[in-house]
Amino acid sequence: MKVKRVLENAIHGWFLLMGLVTVGCVLLISVYLIISGIPAIREIGLVKFLFGKVWDSNAATPQFGILPFILTSVYGTAGAILLGVPVGFMTAVFLAKMAPPCLKAVVSSAVSLLAGIPSVVYGLVGMLVLVPGIRKLFRIPDGSGLLAAIIVLAIMILPSIINVAMTALEAVPREYEDASLALGATATETWFKVSVPAARSGIAAAVVLGVGRAIGEAMAVMMVSGNVPNMPKLFESVRFLTTAVASEMGYAAAGLQRQALFSIALVLFLFIMLINAALNFFLKRSKEK
Repeated sequence: MKVKRVLENAIHGWFLLMGLVTVGCVLLISVYLIISGIPAIREIGLVKFLFGKVWDSNAATPQFGILPFILTSVYGTAGAILLGVPVGFMTAVFLAKMAPPCLKAVVSSAVSLLAGIPSVVYGLVGMLVLVPGIRKLFRIPDGSGLLAAIIVLAIMILPSIINVAMTALEAVPREYEDASLALGATATETWFKVSVPAARSGIAAAVVLGVGRAIGEAMAVMMVSGNVPNMPKLFESVRFLTTAVASEMGYAAAGLQRQALFSIALVLFLFIMLINAALNFFLKRSKEK
């Protein structure tokens, strides 16, 4: 008995240690970004930094306005969610409730494969196929821009949304659906009026994961968006918060330019935290109701 108790305590201690390591990593990243990002914001000015419309870090008189990056990230993420969530949600309903086992196995394998494709491959395919397609379809000089980035991001978030939403739908007790069918509801009415509301917390978690994936992506977006610090327009080259850091960090000189890039990373970090906190708040309220 004593050996079992010691072993049980050791396992509990190990799990506690792993949890503390995770929390410590988050705190370390947070503290490092704050220490590295605050000096540039102080020197540039918070309002000028957040709401400035011009970013020209290599000019004789550098300008560090990140409003174009913020708006581009917001529009790009919102567009990807508007495109990706309906497709991912309907696919999850199909796989969880409608698809025959053989077809479900094939589609699930394809979704898993989609999740394992590297970001650079998405960007390469988008650059070679999607960008020329947009250029020809809309008869514009260059297909690289916000629209191409939105489409690529929408495809990239599909596996996260499909897998999590499908798991949530499959976890709904069968008795709920049987009771609905016994009361005269059709299968489709049962799925959308019983199963989906019962799984709403899991579906919302899928959307949260999709938002995090979309707003944090850099490589694929850099390859199809044009990576130019313009105010966001659908058919113009743009730059996201993530690509702003990735594209200049390699050659940024020590000093204000490098500090400004850390400030962008800090803004992105806080932005993601606020989105997750807001979505978790609404999820908690929906559970209480």
